[in-house]
Amino acid sequence: MNELSSDLEPHYATVLARNPGETEFHQAVAEVLESLAPVVRKHPDYLHHAVIERLCEPERQLIFRVPWTDDQGRVQINRAFRVEFNSALGPYKGGLRFHPSVYLGIVKFLGFEQIFKNALTGLPIGGGKGGSDFDPKGRSDNEVMRFCQSLMTELYRHLGEYTDVPAGDIGVGEREIGYLFGQYKRITNRYESGVLTGKGLAYGGSQVRREATGYGTVFFTEQMLASTGSSLSGRRVVVSGSGNVAIYAAQKAAELGAQVVACSDSSGYVVDEAGLDLALLKQVKEVDRARLTAYAAERGSARFVAGGSVWDVPCEVALPCATQNELDDAAALKLVENGVLAVAEGANMPCTPDAVRLFQERSVLFAPGKAANAGGVATSSLEMQQNASRDSWSFEHTEQRLHEIMVGVHERCASAADEYGSPGNYVAGANISSFIQVADAMLALGVV
Repeated sequence: MNELSSDLEPHYATVLARNPGETEFHQAVAEVLESLAPVVRKHPDYLHHAVIERLCEPERQLIFRVPWTDDQGRVQINRAFRVEFNSALGPYKGGLRFHPSVYLGIVKFLGFEQIFKNALTGLPIGGGKGGSDFDPKGRSDNEVMRFCQSLMTELYRHLGEYTDVPAGDIGVGEREIGYLFGQYKRITNRYESGVLTGKGLAYGGSQVRREATGYGTVFFTEQMLASTGSSLSGRRVVVSGSGNVAIYAAQKAAELGAQVVACSDSSGYVVDEAGLDLALLKQVKEVDRARLTAYAAERGSARFVAGGSVWDVPCEVALPCATQNELDDAAALKLVENGVLAVAEGANMPCTPDAVRLFQERSVLFAPGKAANAGGVATSSLEMQQNASRDSWSFEHTEQRLHEIMVGVHERCASAADEYGSPGNYVAGANISSFIQVADAMLALGVV
């Protein structure tokens, strides 16, 4: 990490001491604090009223066991978490992640990021996150259902459309959200549609929600390029991952005239010089739930590379859409050497601090995840609006609202970066703009 100012170093030291071993959370806090020296110099009240200490300490942390029975009749036990981090702007809002890597440090990092991401949207939502070390891969629908029902049997008492509103994340899609919502409805005897987002269209979901994170990442990228007089049209694009975010980032980039030539999964990556066949990719990943080897077997122009790094593929625009810390300084250097112009994080914190520094030193346009991938939670908030008004919007109207929100996110980041002496630095702009909004709300609400 960069050296912190003397005003902020003690606050980071406190975070390290109070949260030992939670390296992802430490990284997320440091990344924000590195941007705030000019802010606390201009607004010393933020220090005098312990805003930073309060921001770094979740309002509530929930840890509980989830017992469930597999198809062989064996009892399984998983651990689940919900970190309700900050509600100064609205109810806690953030996804649930089901993955073996989930532990408290990852949930806290994600929840901390969510505070600022949600603030950047300009919508009235606070920050939270949750998840479990349950792995849905290889599990039957009935096993996933039993796990989701058991998790919700504990979690429901902490949720509500004005309290805490979860959504999906890695390992949690429409199937899982459906099972969770069904159990919530059964336990509470209320059809409280706004308590979960990412629902299916048949029971209160929103158009564009599946596409929103990927679409929003590309909308932000287009705004970054436009600020330099450029665009995505004709650009060569590489996407990491091949899940929800990656697929729809690739789709929107292609619609805007880019040529998306590569994507990846845990087995390796595929290069398709003719441009990714998105219909085939969706079939392989969303329907068949198969590996990218199946895509390459069906597509004559595609070449599969086992293992390795998708960032070895030359591109002008890179969209890391897989998971945290997937793109390190070596990969960043390879991208720079191959002529990358812009990088936008579709995932949460996929670039290591050294990679981010390298991009900034080499004048590569860089969009941090809390800004670039805010489209997902923004459209979740639009889903909450529709549920509250008993309404349902068209795909076109919802996409237009998403586009307007992402243009606003870009403007807030660019404006704050200019005001605080870091023009073109979207990391500083995103952190400063969102921090000020949350900090001012916290001051207004008193010591709570």
